[in-house]
Amino acid sequence: MLAAVQSFAFQGIDTVPVEIQVQIAPGLPAFAIVGLPDKAVAESRERVRAALTALGLSLPPKRILVNLAPADLLKEGSHFDLPIALALLAAMEVIPREDAAEYAALGELGLDGRIAPVAGVLPAAIGAVSRGLGLICPAAQGAEAAWAGDARLLAAGSLLQLINHFKGDQVLDPPEPPELPPVAGGPDLIDVKGQETAKRALEVAAAGGHNLLLIGPPGAGKSMLAARLPGLLPDLTPAESLEVSMVHSVAGLLSGGRLLRRPPYREPHHSASQPALIGGGQRARPGEISLAHRGVLFLDELPEFPRQTLEALRQPLETGRATIARAAAHITYPARFQLVAAMNPCRCGHLGDPARECGKAPRCGEEYQGRLSGPLLDRIDLFVEVQPIPPQELTRVRPSESTAKVAARVAAARARQRARYGEAGPSCNAEADGAVLRSTIAAEPDALAFAEQAAERLRLSTRGFARTLRVARTLADLADCDRVTRLHVAEALSWRARGVRETA
Repeated sequence: MLAAVQSFAFQGIDTVPVEIQVQIAPGLPAFAIVGLPDKAVAESRERVRAALTALGLSLPPKRILVNLAPADLLKEGSHFDLPIALALLAAMEVIPREDAAEYAALGELGLDGRIAPVAGVLPAAIGAVSRGLGLICPAAQGAEAAWAGDARLLAAGSLLQLINHFKGDQVLDPPEPPELPPVAGGPDLIDVKGQETAKRALEVAAAGGHNLLLIGPPGAGKSMLAARLPGLLPDLTPAESLEVSMVHSVAGLLSGGRLLRRPPYREPHHSASQPALIGGGQRARPGEISLAHRGVLFLDELPEFPRQTLEALRQPLETGRATIARAAAHITYPARFQLVAAMNPCRCGHLGDPARECGKAPRCGEEYQGRLSGPLLDRIDLFVEVQPIPPQELTRVRPSESTAKVAARVAAARARQRARYGEAGPSCNAEADGAVLRSTIAAEPDALAFAEQAAERLRLSTRGFARTLRVARTLADLADCDRVTRLHVAEALSWRARGVRETA
């Protein structure tokens, strides 16, 4: 007796079809799983056996062989429990084989037959639709799977419900996607007193998607400013929302089956390991840079991160993806994030303050800042010095602009970029090709000549020059200018000339 049920393995957010084949043949009683299973998949043999026992079913005293095809692809995760159980039930003729073969399935089985949530339901649902299959998933994740569109979905809470559905004793209603929750308000920019230069940098960074480094002594407000950047960003487009939600689904972080509407904001501690930040581990899970895809990655106390971990950021910052190399496969996750970092000028944090700095100055600042490599700093567009506001001025400074007011200007600038690059092009200036941006400045020969002269004097790298042009283009968009002028180039150069090396 032979039966088969479809399921999926995951390579990044992509799904790879896996066929679960079950054969029940004469021979000594045995239950074997082949096809390169990992420990979790191999243990599903006992979970399936216990779940069937809880339903009053016993395995036939024959040789049961489960093959996970293709056999040379590593199968990881407990989500193979449910398709193995369904294929086994079909081979035992408890459910119709033809009906079971029309579905892909994923879910973890409890010992009592309940179906527990697993990671990756959203990309699995999309993969099932693209292959003309229905999807069987845990009841708790039916709403998540419903975002795949016109799909035949069965969201069951237990294995018994599925058996009754296939036998016609019970009908499982197809799940509906949940209503999108209202966008929750975050910290408001109006709470930041003073710091007009830093708030201008936040606006520019949000408008163009540029990387930002905040440098200043402890308590100056660097983390406070960074926490308000996500509120300035526009909502995710439907395509971006689906892509970001797929990453969070694979990581098992999609709460309530609701798609993410706002750009994600991730702030890992500086003790985070390289696999935690970039991605990897035993099952090659997405790292913080992928969880921050289309959003903001905030690294506080930047020099305190392990140097090897920071150097691993260089390639994703350029390519917008994180590739995890394994002996058996290469797994790629999207990682188009906006880097925002904060740091003290030295270990004690008071370099430049004669009353408080240590006796090792300025060497302490040089050593501390030397933890950051030149190639990493070259990928940062805006350098901002954040100085503390004297207490007596905190109550006298005039009120700041609200997040909503600044966000409106950012949204208008992003709309101009969308119109310029098209829906299929870059989403912001930070992703635009250097040749495209150079052509936008060519209409102003004076601005282009000034940019070239300044780049030579400041010894900017080719990457640094291109990034300066991107910032200048963003400044023109904020000013509602079609052309980039000499003034825009000068301001863009001023942000780059404040690099961390010059602050020592």
